[in-house]
Amino acid sequence: MSNESSLHQRRRSPTSHECAGIPWLARLTDKERERALAELVVSEAEAGNHICRVGRPVTYWFGVIEGLLKMSTDSAEGMTMTFTGLPPGGWFGEGTAFKREDYRYNVLALRKSLVAGLPVETFHWLLDNSIGFNRFVMGQLNERLAQFIAAREIDRLTNPDLRVARNLAALFNPVLFPGVGQVLRITQQELAYLVGLSRQRVNEALRALEARGIIRVEYGGLRVLDEEALRSGVFSA
Repeated sequence: MSNESSLHQRRRSPTSHECAGIPWLARLTDKERERALAELVVSEAEAGNHICRVGRPVTYWFGVIEGLLKMSTDSAEGMTMTFTGLPPGGWFGEGTAFKREDYRYNVLALRKSLVAGLPVETFHWLLDNSIGFNRFVMGQLNERLAQFIAAREIDRLTNPDLRVARNLAALFNPVLFPGVGQVLRITQQELAYLVGLSRQRVNEALRALEARGIIRVEYGGLRVLDEEALRSGVFSA
């Protein structure tokens, strides 16, 4: 049985607490919210489970309630290119859902995660009927474009400290990932998977950023102290 099938079989309705972590629900009218809540499902993904794979047809628009996912693709040479990490509050795949096309990327759970799904038909119903939902999706698409442009720039960076800083800045994006806040729950190994560096080199970069007063390493996560410096990379000069 595939991971995707197992996730689908374990689906259930979200609790009110879980719904509170879905940012776009507050943009809907009562009628729209009632329709969305009737169709929303959640499922627990174990570390290593795929939420979606390249070539599979889109069935849901997905979001992260808890945990951490990785969006990536593999080149013809077998090299993995990571597009972004997906922490709590992040919804993804709106472009794929909008066009009803097959996935062009893989999304993998890096740890046990709670994932929400809105059926693609309900996604389109909201697009056709909800101004608030449209504004949310437009904001997502606009922010996602800027994110992927930044990701291409990150791929060209040779300074490991700057690579780690820019990747962290992307994970602290308040528009795409409103569930993160000021503390990101992530291990150094998980960050290494996202950045494309060894855990040891990520550890060195985090210590350097902490020494500059840009972040603080806390138990089980990282706290941003200077978001502007993290995004701009002026400390690397």
